Amino acid sequence: MAVIGKGQAHGACSLLHAAGLGYGCSMALDLPVAVRLLDRESKRSLSDPDGLLEAVVNVWITSGHELPNGLSKEDLHWAVASKVPPRQGLKSSAAVSIAALRALCDSTNLELEDKDLVLMSAQAQLESGVSITGSIDDSWACATKGWKLIDVNAETIEEGILMEGAGPPADDWFVLILARGERESRPDPEAFAVQQQNFVQAINAIQEGQELVALTWNGRAMVGILSDSVARKLTNDAFVNGARAAGMSGSGSAIVLVAPSISKPSCERLKQWYTTRYPDVELIEVKFLNAENVQDEIE
Repeated sequence: MAVIGKGQAHGACSLLHAAGLGYGCSMALDLPVAVRLLDRESKRSLSDPDGLLEAVVNVWITSGHELPNGLSKEDLHWAVASKVPPRQGLKSSAAVSIAALRALCDSTNLELEDKDLVLMSAQAQLESGVSITGSIDDSWACATKGWKLIDVNAETIEEGILMEGAGPPADDWFVLILARGERESRPDPEAFAVQQQNFVQAINAIQEGQELVALTWNGRAMVGILSDSVARKLTNDAFVNGARAAGMSGSGSAIVLVAPSISKPSCERLKQWYTTRYPDVELIEVKFLNAENVQDEIE
């Protein structure tokens, strides 16, 4: 068995769900994903229940790119190592698809721009049915650091970038993910309209450079859409214990909490609170991934 290509990406959390207003925004997180492209099947079992990796290869071919070493689709095999909890709103599909596309680039000595990878990632997610919007904002956040506010209905990937930012400084913030297990259902698209005002608050906060405020407003909207009373209690508990922001990511079920890293008692209190009261919830400490040389301006 030979490794013929390698690719990496990372997870992210939601600042604005794209199904709410037609604008989406996600913030990069230090949740690494590594994908290897192999010429033989790996001994380790591969979990790809939605056929995302097959969709990646299909999109790669239809985009006019050749497969490595004259191999056919059937000759390609994958190995995935991911720190992103799957199906919990932390952009696992976007991250895996970006990393897989980079592995294909590596295997064929092809250099593609991030915008090309993001486009193919969105197409693969739509083809495999893991996204209802294409998750262009998620793909950008998994391919690059920081965040981008995206118009998902723009004619081109480049025109869709309305605004971008480095994100909250990683060293200033303690980020805790409450991983609650794979979501059991997807939200009803018609339910988003009821929460429109919360999404408006989120996009306004993004435009004002208040990413953590956006995370909270977006999370409130998603809790309402999903009628998730447990998530509402989890986020309320966070504020009582010193968090500055808390909200559901994506379509759930993970909750992202943010507290000032300088306040060590608050950080420890948050961890202790959820460890003792919610033993079925996995706690994951992460960092924001900040982009460099980015100005928070609308183009």
